[in-house]
Amino acid sequence: TPSGSVPVLHASEYHYEYTACDSLGSRWRVAVPHTPGLCTGLPDPIKGTECSFSCKAGQFLDMKDQSCKPCAEGRYSLGTGIRFDEWDELPHGFASIATNLEIDNSFSESLENCTTSTWVPLGDYVASNTDECTATLMYAVNLKQSGTVSFEYIYPDSSIIFEFFVQNDQCQPTVEESRWMRTTEKGWELHSVELSRGNNVLYWRTTAFSVWSKVPKPVLVRNIGITGVAYTSECFPCKAGTYAATSGSSFCKLCPANSYSSKGATSCQQCAPDAYSDQGSSSCKPRPPCTDKDYFSTHTACDASGETQLMFKWAEPKTCSEDLPTAVQLPPSGVKTKCPPCNPGFFKTNSSACEPCPSGSYSNGSGCISCAAGTEPVLGFEYKWWNTLPANMETTVLSGINFEYKGIAGWEVAGDYIYTAAGASDNDFMILTMVVPGFRPPQSVMEDVENKEVARITFVFETACSVNCELYFMVGVNSRPNTPVETWKGSKGKQSYTYIIEKNATMSFTWAFQRTAYHEAGRKYTNDIVKLYSINVTNVMDGVASYCRLCALESSGSCTSCPSGNYIDRASGACHPCTPSTYLKAHQPYGSQACIPCGPGTKSNKIHSLCYNDCRFSLDKDGRTLEYDFSALPNSTSFAGGPSFTSKGLKYFHHFSISLCGNHGRKMATCTDNVTDMRVSDGEAEFSKSVTSYVCQSIIVPSDVMGYKTIVSSQPVSLADRVVGVTTDTALDNITSLPEHFSPENVGLTDVIFFYRSNDVTQSCSSGRATAIRLRCDPLKTGSGALSVPSKCPDGTCDGCTFHFLWETSAACPLCSAYDYHAIVSACLGGIQRTTYVWREPKLCTGGVPLPEQKVSICKTMDFWLKVGISAGTCAAVLLTVMTCYFWKKNQKLEYKYSKLVMNSTAKDSELPAADSCAIMEGEDVEDDLIFTSKKSLFGKIKSFTSKVGAHPLCCCWGSSCHQLPRSQTSL
Repeated sequence: TPSGSVPVLHASEYHYEYTACDSLGSRWRVAVPHTPGLCTGLPDPIKGTECSFSCKAGQFLDMKDQSCKPCAEGRYSLGTGIRFDEWDELPHGFASIATNLEIDNSFSESLENCTTSTWVPLGDYVASNTDECTATLMYAVNLKQSGTVSFEYIYPDSSIIFEFFVQNDQCQPTVEESRWMRTTEKGWELHSVELSRGNNVLYWRTTAFSVWSKVPKPVLVRNIGITGVAYTSECFPCKAGTYAATSGSSFCKLCPANSYSSKGATSCQQCAPDAYSDQGSSSCKPRPPCTDKDYFSTHTACDASGETQLMFKWAEPKTCSEDLPTAVQLPPSGVKTKCPPCNPGFFKTNSSACEPCPSGSYSNGSGCISCAAGTEPVLGFEYKWWNTLPANMETTVLSGINFEYKGIAGWEVAGDYIYTAAGASDNDFMILTMVVPGFRPPQSVMEDVENKEVARITFVFETACSVNCELYFMVGVNSRPNTPVETWKGSKGKQSYTYIIEKNATMSFTWAFQRTAYHEAGRKYTNDIVKLYSINVTNVMDGVASYCRLCALESSGSCTSCPSGNYIDRASGACHPCTPSTYLKAHQPYGSQACIPCGPGTKSNKIHSLCYNDCRFSLDKDGRTLEYDFSALPNSTSFAGGPSFTSKGLKYFHHFSISLCGNHGRKMATCTDNVTDMRVSDGEAEFSKSVTSYVCQSIIVPSDVMGYKTIVSSQPVSLADRVVGVTTDTALDNITSLPEHFSPENVGLTDVIFFYRSNDVTQSCSSGRATAIRLRCDPLKTGSGALSVPSKCPDGTCDGCTFHFLWETSAACPLCSAYDYHAIVSACLGGIQRTTYVWREPKLCTGGVPLPEQKVSICKTMDFWLKVGISAGTCAAVLLTVMTCYFWKKNQKLEYKYSKLVMNSTAKDSELPAADSCAIMEGEDVEDDLIFTSKKSLFGKIKSFTSKVGAHPLCCCWGSSCHQLPRSQTSL
């Protein structure tokens, strides 16, 4: 200034701040100008309050005199903190980023695909992404003292991984177990985490994996509050739609329906009669003319005369106007009709109300009848008449806008069905819940640890929809959140659905119906409804009975339970054991036909509750019996198919766990859901979302992909709850294992196929899922061998219902027998001969009969037999020569005799016949000796000579007289 004096800045041109605390815990209050560069004319620094100083909620620190003062009307403060409850845009300090943690060659491309996958502010809350990108909402805050962060959230879908964690000054995250958020059931839930002094970075992180090709529901977060900032130097104005009527408020109240407020309001203004607003609105909307979609019909309770009155009511909240020219009027009520009968197991009182029948009796809905001797009531709940809502059911509406529960009915009774009424908006969830306190299954079921069906619930429904409606059926165990079991989209004809209950606990069953996920003003699709015709639950504890069944009788005549595996004889009421290799229908154990034969290759357990394979199998083939022993295979083995990728490129695997056989029917394969159960304690383990069966499947996202320390396993489902049979046939019980799914079988050896079925009946698999496991002999694959799925169906199934596996292992080969080897005999060497046994090739057997040891035997060599042969040949030649000479001589004698006979026969008739010899004995022939004398040997000559010297005289006979001739006349 001309006079040279220092100008004094106006109070609106600067504000006060505290310096950082020193080591003694003290600080200074300094003035900071709004315009950078101004350093003169500011008030002098003065000593500030101590660093641990703070104001209470509803107060702020007035920096002028450094004292706490209450907030004015229309404003609020947390005292030592800040709150973020307006999400028209991301508040200052927040950042939302998206990444794809899958690092590969196409990383830059994947990152581009994720640029829009961030947290989105939607007015009252901020919503997460719903795709496979990782979206992170971050906020950094410096705390002067230890404090807390709290927020409300809705996390309805386990297809999204939702974690919240905090990093401190050293970038260390909070305790690992506490970062995984639990799914929610009842609207908004509050979550709070302690913060340490200093810098804290808060992370809300989500990653979805919509592998079943449905878009998961986003995570919603609102009302983020952080305490521990030590002080706030100003109060925050109430946002539009809220108000603070008194000073010193720590929060603002919502304006009621049909009122509104602007920012910083101290009260709410009422809407004009021709306008309306929802709770917490910043403005009013004109009321549209009423249409037939703005009212619904219901029934009154039965009166004393047994009649019900048809009533028409406006849908709440009523947002339409009846006074406009085109508006429809509410139809007149009062038409009386006869009340529908009571539900089975109930009876009508004098006031026409329905009460349950006393224990030991049953009813068809009229009067109670005591069960006859030898029978017992079948306890359960069967609802098929809907005059009033049963006592164990309740209905409500969950807003599809702010997800608050409204105190209005979402379902209305209509005689023979119950249906969804009109909601406040078309995207509201119309909710019907039934709670069953527990079950009383038959004694045989209680003793059975593997056949887990304790009860079942069956309901008949239909939907009529003009847009994209959805019906959800959810099941909750004890106080655990409801888990969606099945979903139906669009219009569905009248059909039945059954759910098997496997835990004896307090169960809640919920039906939720949403007409459309998109919010539009007004009720356009009120005529889109669900009709529930009947609900039937079996084996309910303290239930009612619609009929009585035969029971086993004690000697006293009272009912008792048959031992496990026994059926009841209809005539006598006596218990009879089932025959071997049959299993008993536990819920209908009457007559021998209740014992159902086990499938091929299986046998029943001791209590006849199920059939199983004991890892052994026999097959008669080509005149021989093949014996198989699969006990070398592990009790449980895991197998993952090839990688699959979602639309955003997230890699995941279909993970299968297989428990083939043995264990007396005890299932050993387990699949878990660790997305929502990462913090489940040991005491709650039985209620975790895990599945145990012969074959189960889950979705696995590897830890290196997700960036977490553990792999993510989600959405477990059972593929095999019972063994249908074991055979070499390609089809069994309408389950077909096509050979063309896999490479050709071994020549001469067919695959052994295990067939299974699951209990879960789904919308797409009306008969439940089924599994066929082919066991193929491969001697080269020892141990567990190798599992594979069809190349044409990389997820293991081609139709979503039947799953196919090929298990190639040496343990699948038949046991070796004598047929599988043959003998090889060696030459005789050194008097020793060896017999060696070798397997036939290719060797397609294992174990069984071992290969016999080599045999050694004594034998004669070739030289010895050669000598023996020569000697024998020589002897045979000599013998043949002698015999030849003998027969030649004999032949010569015969020729001589023959010629002599010829000479005699040709003599003249006048000659006398030759005289008979009386001196020469038979067999002797002198003439022969004389004729052949010259040719005789020395020995022969001597013999002839001696015979001649001693010869007798000849006798000649004529007629009857003989005369001896002198020797001199014998020359004849």
